[in-house]
This record gives sequence, C-alpha cells and structure tokens, in this order.
Amino acid sequence: MKLASIDNNTRDGQLVVVNKELTKAVKVPEIAETMQSALDNWNEIQNKLQTVYEDLNSDKLSNVLDFSSLKVMAPIPRAYHWADGSAYVTHVELVRKARNAELPESFWTDPLMYMGASDAFIGANDDIEIEKEDWGIDFESEVAVITDDVPAGLNPEEALKHIKLITIINDVSLRNLIPNELSKQFGFYQSKPWTSFAPVVVTPDELEDSWKDGKVHLPLNSTLNGKLIGSPNAGIDMTFHFGQLIAHAAKTRSLMAGTVIGSGTVANQGSLNGASCLAEVRCLEVIKDGKPSTPFMSFGDRIEIEMKDKEGQSIFGKINQVVKEYKK
Repeated sequence: MKLASIDNNTRDGQLVVVNKELTKAVKVPEIAETMQSALDNWNEIQNKLQTVYEDLNSDKLSNVLDFSSLKVMAPIPRAYHWADGSAYVTHVELVRKARNAELPESFWTDPLMYMGASDAFIGANDDIEIEKEDWGIDFESEVAVITDDVPAGLNPEEALKHIKLITIINDVSLRNLIPNELSKQFGFYQSKPWTSFAPVVVTPDELEDSWKDGKVHLPLNSTLNGKLIGSPNAGIDMTFHFGQLIAHAAKTRSLMAGTVIGSGTVANQGSLNGASCLAEVRCLEVIKDGKPSTPFMSFGDRIEIEMKDKEGQSIFGKINQVVKEYKK
C-alpha cells in the first residue's frame, strides 16, 4: 500500500491512497483525514485502506485524481517525534579517518542517534531555503520508517513489528555549523534545518523480498545537478537494522504513533557505490589528496534522490529540490 498527503491549505494535509505506479490517487476522508489520524488508528483502519489501494490499482474507483498534478506535502507533514540514527558506521568511520580520529569501539555496538526538528517536514519538491551558502549546505540521502505506538523496553525483534510505513528522506545538514555545535557536547540544533520526504510512504509488504532483516536491500540514488553522486545499497553495511534503532530510541520511554526513525546517511564500505552526501565525497578527497576539492551545495543547485525496485519502478517517488536563498 502507498500513501501520501496532499496540500489542502491545512498544516497536516489530506491523506490520499496512491496507486503502485504513482500516477493516481484517491482521498479517503471516510477512513482518515490525515496521515497522523491513520497511524493513531492503524489497527482499525489498515484493512480499509488496503481495500481502497487494491481497488485503485484495479481501476474500480471513481473520483480518482491525477497524482502528478497534485501539490504533495511530506507524507507526514509534522510528527510528534523524529529521531535520526547513524546506522552505517562505515560512514562515521570514514569521516573520522579523514580527520585522523579514532572510531570508538562502542560505535559498533551502541547506535548513535539524535532528536531532530519534527514540527514541520517539507515536501519532495519544496525548495531548500538556507540563509547563507557558507554554512556548508549538504544533502543526506536516507531511509526512514514510521511506527505505531511502541512500548518502552522492547527488544529489536519486537520493535520490527511496529514499523508500519517506509520512505526515503533528505536530512539536510549545514556542515560548517556542526563543529561548533558538537564542541558544546549538546548535540545538533542550528545545523539541522527541515528534513524533506519523498512523495509517498509504503507498507513493508510493498518492498517484497527487498525488505528483510529490518533493512531495505535496494540502491538509493543521489543525483546533484544531473551528476550521479552515488547509489549505495541501503541493505549493505547497515550495522544497526531498524528494529535495533527503534529499540534504542525506546529504551527508557515509549514512542507515540507517528514516530519517524531515520537510518542516517546510507553508505557502503569504502564508498564503492558512491556517496549519499557531499561530506563523504570530501572525506575521500582528503584521504587521497590531503584536501577536499568538491564544494558543498550552492544556491541554484538541484538534488534528486530516488529508490527504484528491481523492475526499475520508482517506489516512493523522487525527492527533487533546489537550494534557494532564504529571504527574511
């Protein structure tokens, strides 16, 4: 099943069911008005939404909308909780190697995670508005899951059962603001502006055998200004699967329905399949040449992020954003 939220002049948008090819959609106000409402009542309405999805794919419905013509918001335009992990430890290892820093052994056994801004997420085609280029604008291509209510203290295998929806995201980072923030030993804040989402979220069964062991085993493609930066496989070198990330987040408290958990920047060891952010490209340049040569993003740059199934069909739709100067 595929779901999205379209703009209806409200903060939370209108929930729609989207067909497999991402060409048609239908509103379902009699089932749920918003994505959050659907997640709050998932056990009661999941089968109803699934029936609509099957009927939509079978051309049995009237009042069908052209999905490509709709203004798509983030599938969940705001959430009660957004936590981003760093599940690809090889990425962290590379970044540290570039600055001649040792990787603590605990990073391989205890996930890194921070809580991000969830008061607003932006849509796949919304501009990335940043005030200054010299803040070091970078994209981060990730996989994310959305949960129902998760009890505290559960184990990773139990946590996997609470994953209801999967998507891809662009977790924008302002690299030149990060060192000062981290030096305070209190985490990210200013260096993490709004996160953007692919047009749709899907239930795990949509991924068929590409979803296994709590990982999505497909390449995630990142293209900057028409140049492919990388297509690492999200199922390879993921040290902590999503069950482990959710269990980590829920160690001392429950998570509410609609919680978004990110994978962190998708990376394959040695970046053999390219990178999912410019920071990694620059780290490789530092290791090879002693200094970076690739700049961070500038105003006017376009970043496209997409994941396709084994037949070449876009699963979540494309993130397609342009960096723009923020005007006060």
